[in-house]
Amino acid sequence: MKLQKLLYYSQAWSLVWDGRPLFSARIEAWANGPVVREVFKAYQGQYRVSEAKYGNPDALNPTEKQTVKAVLKFYGPKSGFYLSQLTHRERPWMNARKGLAPGDLGDVEITKADMSEYYGSLV
Repeated sequence: MKLQKLLYYSQAWSLVWDGRPLFSARIEAWANGPVVREVFKAYQGQYRVSEAKYGNPDALNPTEKQTVKAVLKFYGPKSGFYLSQLTHRERPWMNARKGLAPGDLGDVEITKADMSEYYGSLV
């Protein structure tokens, strides 16, 4: 769960700070918060991630690496549960979950436009 939320916040802050997405995969508004489905499938059932099965950190440019480091510094110490609860109080996830009950399954995309607008307003 924590990996998913760190990916989400890395994408969100890249949109705001760098003016472009960090990665192209869509982020969906699942019941427990934002999820990148491809990453979920790659690590499904694992409590800890010990080896990278998805993505290539060496492909990040220096600006992207700086963004990810800043996100990890701020959000990294927090638990996956805390991060999930945090996303539930933020507009991009809530917008994508409109019409769904709290535990309902959902695969609506959290749009980059929503993320950019919301997190940009926090700066």
